[in-house]
Amino acid sequence: MIILAFLAFYVAFNLGANDVANAMGTSVGSKAVTLKQAIIIAGILEFTGAVLFGHGVTETLGTKIANPELFTTTPQTLLLGMATVLISSGIWLQIATSRGLPVSSSHAVVGAIAGFSWVALGINAIDWSAIGLITIGWILTPVISGIIAAFFYSLIQRWILEQPNPHIQLQEWIPWLSTILLSVFGVIVLPSLTQPLTTFLIEEVGLNIPAHDIPIFIGATAAIGLTIYNWKKLNSPITNHQSPITNPTEQLFGRFQLLSACFVAFAHGSNDVGNAIAPLAVISYIQRTGSVPIDGITIPIWILILGGIGIVAGLAIWGKKVIATIGENIISLQPSSGFCAELATATTILLASRLGLPVSTSHALVGGVVGIGLVQNFKSLKLQTLQGIAAAWVITVPISAILSATIFSIIRMILNLK
Repeated sequence: MIILAFLAFYVAFNLGANDVANAMGTSVGSKAVTLKQAIIIAGILEFTGAVLFGHGVTETLGTKIANPELFTTTPQTLLLGMATVLISSGIWLQIATSRGLPVSSSHAVVGAIAGFSWVALGINAIDWSAIGLITIGWILTPVISGIIAAFFYSLIQRWILEQPNPHIQLQEWIPWLSTILLSVFGVIVLPSLTQPLTTFLIEEVGLNIPAHDIPIFIGATAAIGLTIYNWKKLNSPITNHQSPITNPTEQLFGRFQLLSACFVAFAHGSNDVGNAIAPLAVISYIQRTGSVPIDGITIPIWILILGGIGIVAGLAIWGKKVIATIGENIISLQPSSGFCAELATATTILLASRLGLPVSTSHALVGGVVGIGLVQNFKSLKLQTLQGIAAAWVITVPISAILSATIFSIIRMILNLK
């Protein structure tokens, strides 16, 4: 089990170097945060999102891609297959990261699961309806994120950046931007995070309040508090003369973008940790029970923690290349545009996490950045970079599937398993 845990850490490490770099690339590219600050933000919030909100996607990947009912008589075959998934997806993520390509870890894992399942039990071992649903999510993710980013940036451009006194105008908009940010976060996340408190207040304390009103109340309180904090903090004089951002309006936006960077980090941890730990969760279940998970799977907390640590380590040690691709090589970003791209990305990813869909953070963030570029000027988009990213997206699933099928076949032959 130690070796398998190491393999899961290996996948999480490469996921952090690639996908977490996606998540923080816009903040670093716009110079709102330094690389060191990005690592600290990611370290805290990626880990928190993974542990508190990462169960849904992990369960989808662990039980909904390969049809587990077909492995009921041969649980060891499923165990071997999931170990193969860890090896093949980790290898492909490492190759892509070394070339600075922001690929999708969810593509890699889904492709790897499909690859070994096909070899093990034939085409019927793959749950094609689940893959179809996930594929639709992959297609819609950049589109939805791009639309949201373009919408928000159009508003900011119209009502703030193009005004005669944009700095003063931004100060007037700070409460509204805070409210939007916290409202999106609260509507999507709080109902899940406050479920234990809701149950306690209603069942144990006997509070006669509708269940859905409690998270709304908590979210409203948090939004009001953070809005007041932002109003004071963001209206305070800017004294950092060494900031690389010279425009005072963008410098103020740079402070605000710290919030959206936190939002993205939490969202990414909540969704993409499942890509690294789902195979290990299935392996752990089989070793504990001797059977395959049919109706669902409970994720041990140590597995979520392992995934969170691996993700942060990968970003810290090896994430710089992909950060440069996202933050600098698609369009030139300012904190105002970076904020909109991050808000759109986090909204899209958290909605997917709430639905248990393993979507792609890289798809969402690239879609958001492209949406910004279309509003600014289509010619500002670096199409050669986008072509390379799109090609990497397309080939990830088949390459991962072929790698997984090949490795599974070799291991099965060495172990003389049928």
